Amino acid sequence: MWYFAWILGVGFAAAFAIINAMWLESVSDQEHWDDSNR
Repeated sequence: MWYFAWILGVGFAAAFAIINAMWLESVSDQEHWDDSNR
């Protein structure tokens, strides 16, 4: 059953990377809007 743990680990790593990229885009957009509204 090592393959189950391997697939689960790869899935979590991919999900973490996707969520991290979405968070980074959100923060950069928020900073852009904060700067343009001043």
